[in-house]
Amino acid sequence: MLAASRVSTLASRVVRVAGQRQAALTAVRRRGNVSVRSIQSVAQTDRDTITRLLYSIGTKREVERHLRIFSSSSHPSQPAKFAVIKVGGAVLDQIDELALSLSFLYRVGLYPVVLHGAGPQLNGIIESEGVIPDYIDGIRVTDAKTLQIARRVFLEQNLKLVGALEKLGTRARPITSGVFTADYLDKEKYRLVGNITRVDKRPIEASIRAGALPILTSLAETPDGQILNVNADIAAGELAKELEPMKIVFLNEKGGMFHGITGEKLDVINLDEEYDQLMKEPWVKYGTKLKLREFKELLDHLPRSSSVAVISADNLQRELFTDSGAGTLIRRGYRLFKHSSIESVGADRFRQVIHDRDPEVQSGVSSVTSVLSDLQKTPYTIYGDEPLDVVAIVTRPEGEVPIMTKLLASRSGVLNNVVDNVFNAIKKDHRKLFWTAKVDDDNRSWHFERADGSFTRAGKSLFWYGVQDVAEVQMIVKDFEAKGRLERAYLPVGPSAPPQRAFPGATRSYSTLARRQVPSGSRGYATAVTSQPTSTEPKRLALIGARGYTGQALATLLSGHPYIDLTHVSSRQLAGYPLQGYTKSSITHSNLSVEDVERMEKDGEVDAWVMALPNGVCKPFVDAIDRGAKVRSSGESSVIVDLSADYRFESGWKYGLPELYGRDGIRKSKRISNPGCYATSTQLLIAPLLKYVRHSCGPTVFGISGYSGGGTVAGTSDADGKPTTVPKVTPESLAGGFRPYSLTDHIHEREAGRHLTSLLADPTNPMKVAFIPSVAPWFSGIISTLSIPLSEKITARDVKVLYEEKYGGEKLIHVKAGVPGLSDIENKHGWTVGGFQVHSEGDRAVVVGGLDNLLKGAATQCLQNLNLALGYDEYDGIPFD
Repeated sequence: MLAASRVSTLASRVVRVAGQRQAALTAVRRRGNVSVRSIQSVAQTDRDTITRLLYSIGTKREVERHLRIFSSSSHPSQPAKFAVIKVGGAVLDQIDELALSLSFLYRVGLYPVVLHGAGPQLNGIIESEGVIPDYIDGIRVTDAKTLQIARRVFLEQNLKLVGALEKLGTRARPITSGVFTADYLDKEKYRLVGNITRVDKRPIEASIRAGALPILTSLAETPDGQILNVNADIAAGELAKELEPMKIVFLNEKGGMFHGITGEKLDVINLDEEYDQLMKEPWVKYGTKLKLREFKELLDHLPRSSSVAVISADNLQRELFTDSGAGTLIRRGYRLFKHSSIESVGADRFRQVIHDRDPEVQSGVSSVTSVLSDLQKTPYTIYGDEPLDVVAIVTRPEGEVPIMTKLLASRSGVLNNVVDNVFNAIKKDHRKLFWTAKVDDDNRSWHFERADGSFTRAGKSLFWYGVQDVAEVQMIVKDFEAKGRLERAYLPVGPSAPPQRAFPGATRSYSTLARRQVPSGSRGYATAVTSQPTSTEPKRLALIGARGYTGQALATLLSGHPYIDLTHVSSRQLAGYPLQGYTKSSITHSNLSVEDVERMEKDGEVDAWVMALPNGVCKPFVDAIDRGAKVRSSGESSVIVDLSADYRFESGWKYGLPELYGRDGIRKSKRISNPGCYATSTQLLIAPLLKYVRHSCGPTVFGISGYSGGGTVAGTSDADGKPTTVPKVTPESLAGGFRPYSLTDHIHEREAGRHLTSLLADPTNPMKVAFIPSVAPWFSGIISTLSIPLSEKITARDVKVLYEEKYGGEKLIHVKAGVPGLSDIENKHGWTVGGFQVHSEGDRAVVVGGLDNLLKGAATQCLQNLNLALGYDEYDGIPFD
């Protein structure tokens, strides 16, 4: 509580100062005496300061992981995926504390959707005017006079909150109508009370895209315009069902839900495991029972990654940014299982978890096959939850101390604390347990917190619980090593290294693999993969061509990058208007000329350029950068990543598809051509089967893309005169179907064939690829179907193994058994492949792959290339799906 109070106090000072800065900058901007860069610097300083303040309520690892997950939850097409926050009327009486908490989120680039009630305020005014509040079944009976007062009160409270936020420099937009459509709940019984039938999220998304927090009331309208009163909790639930946010937060003055007998706060409620029993408890009655029923009904309609939190306004940051939380967390959860065979879990599902999450497999030190083979050598138990968000393996030979050899968690498993549930299940079964973790594991502090003791050797820490005597620990470890259950690195037993705070970067799986004994005399693993040294030096990026979907997606990705700062965005149509979707700082579009670009390169104003321009347009800008680099004082050119097709066939440019053509060349290059979206999927589909291609009749790929792949054109200006963009191909024009186009000689045929040829054993016999694209009425996502004639007979199982072997260590490639669907690829940062089939005659294979054309097909791949060329870790700033 002291830490939370300290953060609240410090945040108050920072946010208030930020508000004063904002007002000052606005005034100076009107006078035209401040540069864009100075405004950006102030905004970034505020964000960095507040982020650092969060470290006082949780570890840096916790804070950065939660912030990274929340920041990546939204997409340009769906910007309201972070949180719905319902504010109780009583909380509105603490308006300053509430405004500070919401401003805190705004300052770190998060945009919750805020909906408030006003029950206490409404009751006070009604009673003062001689009207006695009337309730039936807990629902306020609303006559015409009550509704008239309610409208006035809601508007006053709404503007009061908006004003408090604006005072702190936080942009907020009052939305008091136009979102909820309703019918009468029961006109005779409750009068003017509504039952919501439709939620229009467009005003909400427009507010967020404009950089303002949407502040809603719970009033609704019938189709013919009659205003109806709706309970704010119910309105928040209906809003959440439409938006499907990661978090639904109910702010109240109590700060959580409490046990009816002991009075203790309930920390976590897992509905799938506890709901039926809770509803039978004698202390669960009246309001508590109603709340639990409402929460269950709400979460049953939402993805399992969504959860509800009941919390007070002053503890909002602790609830959102720490693992322990501060209020009551309600989630669906899953029933836990434990099995003693892979088959009981599902062999394919289990293999996929090992493939996707095991750090040893991803780094190439081990393989899925070797992991499964080792597992058969000793009795074991697999612990986990039904969707396999967390999987733990405990080896337990008869009469010996068990070792947890793996603890592999998905992002959802970490975020929803499933890891602790699984670990607690293990503790119930085993009084003693040993496990290991690498010293650079981002989750290392988690292991220290749950162990009775530990020590570190050769880059790995050994943890245990249930053993207090060091001599006994040494005896157990000696037995482990003698029997090959643990590598020869931990004797003699000594003191452990202290827990380290995690460094920035993508959240990793829990690494607890205990390797087998290596031959005596070995000092370590000579064949272990060593990571490429990476930079943490901040770099500046200019984006040329920011109007389109790809530019928007890249700006959103860069908001979460720990080291790259977007400092310039150029768009002829949007010059003078603020950039939407980038939250690190406030950036205004400019219209950079060729001369501007040459000067900026000469003066070293940026470290990298991204060209997001139509085909055939970017050469003058590239030439300008080349001229500027020649006279640059450092003598070194900036990096260029071109997203168009202009340089994909140029020998002086590196073709940037890291998974196929290597990373080293990209690291050494200053000129990188980003592959096309269709071409990326096509090459990834064909590459594993190159050995089996029948060249006399090459492969054919049929691709279907969402309409965003067609790009944008300038639309009419909006009500404020701002230019808009519209898709070249609208979903309405497709009439619910899809439209084939460019049936022959599509540029991606030549692109894919040219680069795949470099992978052939005999490059003198060029690869020819037939490609047929179509456009579909969904927004983003490409599904590509490969039909490839085979030079020799192989089975579907053989085909799947080829893909697993080819892409086994790739973090952004997912191999599945079934056919990938749109849900596997839309808004995802990787490429998914599956549906492996071979014709009954064994002479033709069919495989399906997919990616989001705006992400792995463009922006995410661009960020991979930027990271490599600038010396960063390849996956910095890329959220893992």
